[in-house]
This record gives sequence, structure tokens and C-alpha cells, in this order.
Amino acid sequence: MSYELLINSTQDGSRIALLKDKGLVEFHLEHDENRFTVGDIYLGTVRKVSQGLNAAFIDIGYEKDGFLHYLDLGPRMRSLNKFSKLVQQGKLPVTGQQPGRLANFQLEPEIDKHGKITQVLSKNQQILVQVVKEPISTKGPRLSCELSIAGRYLILVPFSDSINVSKKISNAEERNRLMRLITSIKPEGFGVIIRTVAEGKDVAELDRDLSELVNKWDNGIKKLKTAKPREKIIGEMNRASSILRDVLNEKFDAIITDDEEMFSDIRDYIRTIAPDKQKIVKLHSGKVKPFEQYGIEKQLKSLFGQTVSLQGGGYLVIEHTEALHVIDVNSGNKSNSAEDQESTALQVNMQAAKEVARQLRLRDMGGIIVVDFIDMRKPDNKRKVYEAVKEEMKDERSKFTVLPLTKFGLMQITRQRVRPELNIATGEKCPTCNGTGKISASILVSDDVEKHLDYLMTRQNERTVKIALHPYLYSYFTNGIISRRMKWFMKYNRWVNLEQDSSLGVTEYRFYNGKDEVIDIPNA
Repeated sequence: MSYELLINSTQDGSRIALLKDKGLVEFHLEHDENRFTVGDIYLGTVRKVSQGLNAAFIDIGYEKDGFLHYLDLGPRMRSLNKFSKLVQQGKLPVTGQQPGRLANFQLEPEIDKHGKITQVLSKNQQILVQVVKEPISTKGPRLSCELSIAGRYLILVPFSDSINVSKKISNAEERNRLMRLITSIKPEGFGVIIRTVAEGKDVAELDRDLSELVNKWDNGIKKLKTAKPREKIIGEMNRASSILRDVLNEKFDAIITDDEEMFSDIRDYIRTIAPDKQKIVKLHSGKVKPFEQYGIEKQLKSLFGQTVSLQGGGYLVIEHTEALHVIDVNSGNKSNSAEDQESTALQVNMQAAKEVARQLRLRDMGGIIVVDFIDMRKPDNKRKVYEAVKEEMKDERSKFTVLPLTKFGLMQITRQRVRPELNIATGEKCPTCNGTGKISASILVSDDVEKHLDYLMTRQNERTVKIALHPYLYSYFTNGIISRRMKWFMKYNRWVNLEQDSSLGVTEYRFYNGKDEVIDIPNA
């Protein structure tokens, strides 16, 4: 089993694809304007306190105020308020080697778990809050005051002294070893959660990770002293680095990016968390885009539609509603003879179990998911499908629950949703008519390309030109002993670079200059 991470830089952010055995299992779009990421800590202002909801609405700079429920305040809310107020007033030193340390800080009594939010917060009060769920649909971000900072092996929890070990580390001896190690290196006033990947790691690696987290907290507290409302105090790393932090292991074969700056950043980050893996970071410099070369564009088109095909002829139909997601499993052209119906149903359902788990992770579907499997009579077969879904979802980083099949063949799955579901349009709108239904003859597209090329070469005197176009158009211009591109060379005495891009429509094309910038062409 191999893993590869591909990062394609775009004009407004980046596209991130995680491949497992060459198959796409995770896809993320990271936009530069998306400022609110799970894990970010802000200095917020209480805009409204709602007694009926027992919650407060906090302004952190988003168009909709963030939602903070009383149960998300955390038991040490008063201590957090006291600490941040003292820092802002300059009554706590934030210079020197330990600006944010809590060793000598006097904690306040814990708040009542059944109390009212009006007892703790008031309008216009400034508080530190952490984003636990990104803005989704018409809702603002979901916030919490139980602050935590995630590292590769550990999670740092300020204003706590407890040490907790991931339940997935089942070996009692290993759990005790990790508890002893962290107890010996943990600074006072901080709690620590030991992550699953810490299993088997030595004290040097754990201490390095812990030191980085404490330094991150220290730097945030320095910033807090002069921070203004809505300002980010501690920021989560970008999506690519957070994926590497959470999933990087010995199975990773390659991390490939086409952006030099990101290549340098990732290489430095890998050097910090896993120096032996530094050589797997590669800069893509080929003529073909990385998503095109590794077949990701094609996978995106086939995996994000309403209908998803299964190996062997079956298929899934995926529907989304406001309350839940529904996935219907169909046998397609598989045999449905009476004597073979049970085995056919089991075979299709087992294939569907694997694809359902993949689709949940790929689309980042959250909330309630109902899967309608093909009816099976034997309880053993139902149990096999249930176990298959659990097995396929064991690598999930989001919290989830899978319930056994009901007598009607329905399976209920809940999956934690912390960011909007990813939807990619797989139906291509006509690039010429923009959906009006009226287009000029598609056979004229080659004439348009040549007309625009002539304009760039003769009137704008472009020295270097590259054209990105659909593979069909690429073949048209490059095939033959004396191809159309060769004729361009003989006419303009300059070579025109052509690049295949299947994400474009058949009649779409783009011109680029020598700096790889898109050229806007007026009506020539």
C-alpha cells in the first residue's frame, strides 16, 4: 500500500490530492481568501448573549458571528479570561524565554457545568476563542474556549494538568511508557493529549514536538498583548501541512508540488517532523501538469457526480438534502437470477462498502448518512457488509459512528463535519454559449485558435506563447508529418508550446505568456 500527496498551485490557492494506491481518497481546495480554518485561535468580541440558547455570538471578523455554546466554554473559562485580561493589561510579562508559561499562574475555580452563560460572559467582552467548525452554508463558524494546539505526536491543552492517551493505543505497557515520558517533560500548567502516531516514539521526538507547541503558544501570547479584536492570535498551518502532520507515515512514497515556494516550505516542514522522509518531497517540472499526468483530473470527473460506478457493473446514486445524505446501492447489469440473488447482492454490497467509505472521505461528507444497500436475507452477509464498512473507515481522521444494517437493509453513519462539504461540478457547461443552448459551429474552434495566435505573434509580438487546450484539440494541432504546429513554426519562426488539459471543455483554450500568466485576448 502506497500513499502520494499531490499539490497543484492555482491562481487563487491550491488543489491538494491524497492518493492511496494511485486512487484518489482525499481532495481539498484551499483558497487564499478562506481565512477561517479549524484550529485557528482569535481574539473575539461578544456581540450578543442569548439566555434561551445558553450561548453567545462572537465577532471574529466573519460576515456572520461565530456561535459559542455554554458547553463549549470549558471548565477553565474563568482562568482563560483572567489570563488574557492580565496579558492585555500588561500585568503579566510577555518577554523573555517563557512569555506564555503558566507555572506561576493562579487558576480560577472551574465553572458549573450546568450553569448559565450570563454568569460568565457579557456583551462587548473580549475573549480568546478557537474555530472548531468552519462556516457552513448560512451559518457562521462554531467556536470553543477549550483551547488546544495540535502537533504531530501531541496536542497541547493550556490551563490543564491532565495527560490522556489515544484510545487507539491499546497496549497497556506502551500507554504507561508514554504517560511516564510526557509526565517527565510536560511544563506545569499545560495538559497533553498523546496522539496515536506517538506509539513507539522515543522521548527526544516527543520532547521536540512538545517544545514546538509550547513555543507556538508563547508566540501567540506575545501577539495577544497588542492584538486588536478580530485578530488571529494563533493560526493553524495550511491544509497541505496539516494533512502531512496527521497522515505522514512510512507508507508515503512521494509528495509532489509544482510550486517552488510550497516545495521549499514542505521540505522544511518534513525536515522538522520526519527528517528521514525529506527525499520524498519532489518539485514537478514537467510540461504536463501534475494532476493531468497522474490522472487526477479524470478521477475528479468520474468520482464527484451524482452517480458513481463500481467495479463489476454496480453503481451508487448519491443525493444530498439539508438534513442528511442518502446513498443508494444498485446492482446495475449484474446477474439477478433467483438462485444467485443473495451472492450477487453480497458481492455488490461489499464493493459498495469500500466505495461508500471512500466517498465520505473524498467529499468530506458530514452529519447523518443513510446507505440503502441491496436487500440480503442472511444475517451473516449483513454482518460482513457492516464489518467491511468499519474496516474501510478505520483510517478516518474525523470522528464517526457506523450502525449495523436494519432489517430493511439501511445503514446509518454519522461523521463529524467541521468544514463545508466538497462539491465539484462534473457536468460541463458549454463554454461557447454558457448554457443558453445556442453556439457557433464547434468546427470553427481551430480557426479561432489560429486567429488569436496570429494576433499575438504579429500585432503583440509575443516572444513565448503557450496554449492549454483539450486533448482532442491538442491531437488536431500536433498529429501528422507536418502538423499545424509545425506550420506555425515555419510561419512565425517561433515554437508554440501546447499543453493538454482535460479539465477544459472541448472548445475551450487558454493562452499563456513566458511568465505563465493568462493572456486576455480582445476580439481580434
